[in-house]
Amino acid sequence: MFGAGGGTSSYREAEDADLLVLWGSNAREAHPIFFHHVLRAIRRGARMYAVDPRRTSSAQWADAWLGLEVGSDISLANAIAREIIEAGLVNETFVERATTGFDEYAASVQPYTLDRASRDTGVPASLIRQLAHDYARADRAQICWTLGITEHHNAADNVFALINLALLTGHVGRYGSGLVPLRGQNNVQGGGDMGAIPNKLTGFQDVAANTEARARFEAAYGTPIPPEPGWHLSQMFEAMEDGELTACYIIGENPLRSEADTGRARKLLSGLEHFVVQDMFLTDTAKLAHVVLPATATWCEAEGTVTNSERRVQRVRKALEPPLGARDDIEIIGEIARRLGAEWGQPSAEDLWNELRTLSPMHAGMSYRRLEELGGIQWPCYDEQHPGELFLHARLWEEDPAKRGTPAPFTPVQHDPPVDELSPEFPIRLTTGRRLDSFNTGVQTEHYATPIRRPETLNLSPEDAARLGLAEGEVARVSSRRGSLEVPVHVDQTLRAGLAFMTLHFPDQVATNVLTLDAWDPKSGTAEFKATAIRVDKPGQASPAGENLNAEVEA
Repeated sequence: MFGAGGGTSSYREAEDADLLVLWGSNAREAHPIFFHHVLRAIRRGARMYAVDPRRTSSAQWADAWLGLEVGSDISLANAIAREIIEAGLVNETFVERATTGFDEYAASVQPYTLDRASRDTGVPASLIRQLAHDYARADRAQICWTLGITEHHNAADNVFALINLALLTGHVGRYGSGLVPLRGQNNVQGGGDMGAIPNKLTGFQDVAANTEARARFEAAYGTPIPPEPGWHLSQMFEAMEDGELTACYIIGENPLRSEADTGRARKLLSGLEHFVVQDMFLTDTAKLAHVVLPATATWCEAEGTVTNSERRVQRVRKALEPPLGARDDIEIIGEIARRLGAEWGQPSAEDLWNELRTLSPMHAGMSYRRLEELGGIQWPCYDEQHPGELFLHARLWEEDPAKRGTPAPFTPVQHDPPVDELSPEFPIRLTTGRRLDSFNTGVQTEHYATPIRRPETLNLSPEDAARLGLAEGEVARVSSRRGSLEVPVHVDQTLRAGLAFMTLHFPDQVATNVLTLDAWDPKSGTAEFKATAIRVDKPGQASPAGENLNAEVEA
């Protein structure tokens, strides 16, 4: 109910919250614009908790930092829930009126005592209790999360654990309270809204269950639409491995560098019978393609719309002519369709948007004119008199059952530790993340210089660096069960013993994803980038897995 769409609250509401929980989110570096709103709330007197394995630059602004073990989020969330229930802090009126499944959920969290959660997470029991009481008692509270929650083999369950807390306390469907998933990339919200999800049509209409929506699309497109969901990215790579997927058309994505287990990704992409990449950069993925289609920079060389994490649809306007040879994505796709026998004409971005408005009820009222006049509109917006919704799920507070609609279900989930287990051979947990100055695989940020950027490093705690005899800047050999690489060491005071950190920003310097695991969440398809078991040695020392750790040569 809450996991597939956008955030239930707007960014600006963060300024008026009494309590903010940044859970698996280093917003100070990964979402700095949003973090400005967080800082305004803090300066107004709001309290903030940071739940993160690292003492990040965001955590340094927090009233309290819960430095949990990587992959122990569900144990922590369930213990918070148990404490709220035991302390009599449940919003009983909301739970009874607006939710289902409370009794089953309450029973499922009973084993998660404060002591058990403290053992699972490494967080002191007193701090878990403090967060539970403060969150339940706050008038307006938000839980904000991002890839620290979702890049795990049990990503969806992690999110359900947080949703359960909001339902338990009634922190949803009201101004200033809500659930705020901070999207990992620009316009990824818009991509999902447009139907770039294997089981959804535009506007999050289910391709299998929503027969009315499917009929509407079939009438508009003049062709049957299969009701079966498609493959998500992880399933596509498995299909390549099984020989089911032999041709691939990639638009604006760099999976050779962004997918876990780089060696496997390279092998599978290189083995495709027909491989097309459409991008504004000649990425490492594009270099493997049989055909490369140069596209425009959509943020300044094309017309269209963009949707941010708070569901706000805004206009994008063409400011520059593209370089010679680059063509608008709409033009490229239309030309491919023509060569395949479909004549679509030459629709403008606005023509396509207006078609979308007839197919996606939540976008129906968003004409270009209104988007211009209002400076953007938050979906849903059902007609041209509708102002859009500042926050979602207000219906759950309606007195009238007919207006309240379908209740929100509790979803019991259980602690499930990372797939890549720590062992005497691989005793250190590597987690990955972003830095303020760079973005994702570096394609969009490597072309300019900044005084705050530094090369890729393996960040180690002072304790681990001393134990291993490694000094600042010294090159170390890092090995996982999949591959090995060499990288300079950075002694990082924000890390505790047993935890290491790297980014994916500089694949030409260090191919971090040589190390990561391609285990993925069956509900969301997200790979477990955040929990890799590694060992760190000085170069020249023997690795326990011997000859298997040469992936950096292939990558």
